[in-house]
Amino acid sequence: MSIWIKCTAVLALLNLILALFNASYVPLRDIYLRYVPQVVQLYDPVKGIEPHPQTEQYRRNFEHLLTQVPTGLDSPDVQQSLQRLRQQSEALIDENPFIASGKFSTFAKLQRRITDRLGQDSVKVAFRQFWSPEYLRSQDLLSELNFFQTKIIPLLATNYYRQIDDNGQPYDAYWRIDIWFIGFFALEFLVLTLIASRRRVGLTWFDAMLRRWYDWFLFIPVWRWLRILPVTVRLHQGKVANIEYILSQMIHEPAIYLSDHISEFVTIRTLNQLQEAVENGDIARGLLNPSDYVAVGDVNSMQVISDRLLQLTIYKVLPQVQPEIKSLLNHSLSEALRESTFMELVEKVPALGHLPKDVTDQLANYLANATCETLANAYADELGRERFDDLTDQFQNALRQELQDQATLDELQSLISNVLQEVKINYVQRSAEQDPEETIEKVEEVYDCIEQQSSTNSTS
Repeated sequence: MSIWIKCTAVLALLNLILALFNASYVPLRDIYLRYVPQVVQLYDPVKGIEPHPQTEQYRRNFEHLLTQVPTGLDSPDVQQSLQRLRQQSEALIDENPFIASGKFSTFAKLQRRITDRLGQDSVKVAFRQFWSPEYLRSQDLLSELNFFQTKIIPLLATNYYRQIDDNGQPYDAYWRIDIWFIGFFALEFLVLTLIASRRRVGLTWFDAMLRRWYDWFLFIPVWRWLRILPVTVRLHQGKVANIEYILSQMIHEPAIYLSDHISEFVTIRTLNQLQEAVENGDIARGLLNPSDYVAVGDVNSMQVISDRLLQLTIYKVLPQVQPEIKSLLNHSLSEALRESTFMELVEKVPALGHLPKDVTDQLANYLANATCETLANAYADELGRERFDDLTDQFQNALRQELQDQATLDELQSLISNVLQEVKINYVQRSAEQDPEETIEKVEEVYDCIEQQSSTNSTS
């Protein structure tokens, strides 16, 4: 299948090249005529182009004159040829055969060259003087004839006459070439979309055609330059050319600044929506009134989060902070015993002076261990779990009740809104200080690493 994709991609590229050549042939015909006249001889019939009769006859008469010049300017045949060229020159100026091909600039260039050569203001007078025997005798004959052959005849050769079809449009038989490509790609399009619709359940033939909409341009006989889209896709799919690299280089600069502005827009838009939700009280209502809050699924997410945090606190956090709890309890008990009058009496007894310190150490260690073990056992026990659930529910209800105080709620909303505003300002400020080029370079480095890793895996 990959070979088929490559072959059709190359064929589509050839079709595009021919279409672009056909569209540019008439404007560039003078260049083809000058450098590759064989192409003009081959393709003029396709466009219905023929040499203009008037300018073609003029060229033939000049070539006939060149064959008669060796006999001398006084020869009757030469005199007759010069008379004919003078008449044709006047007709050329009066009738302007270049109108049919739209070569007004070429006709103007022809007039300017002949008037500059003769130093005349009138084109007719210049032509009449140039083809007079007296002028040719007074000048270097070969030099004058060479001027006309190299400067005037090529301009006459570019003029043409183009046929008109039945619709009044310039004749163009390129459709005879293009019809073969259209038929091939239309048949391929039908087969591929039919196969795709059969392979995928729920995909109709029409849906498959819509998914390959870019291929439509390959068999539409107008706007053929739009075929560059399916050709690009096919070259990329067939890996015939690295189109992705070309496109990335073409859009490099716009992508840098566009991506930078888009990232700023998305971030600020998200923060604005969150800020509006805080200021409008939507978040507070969702937390304080769960019944009005739209939940996803049947699970109470807040309850699950609370339960998970409680598990982490009991089984993970408390064992890690147990030494700190013991130290805190020891300090608290020591302060409490120091303030007790009973302990002041005990410390005065010599044998019992160290008793307060031993008591506080043992009691603090006992309370710390007992607290962790009691919480863990109680949470693992079914009845204890129910007590923890009651505690969690009561804590949430109490927190909601306290948060419903309008003054507290307004203060929290204002603080959160200010924090979001600070985040926006600092984000934009940092974004302005960063060069978007550096971001693109980092992205390219990531892609390079991925490509190197892929190539290493493929070789191994």
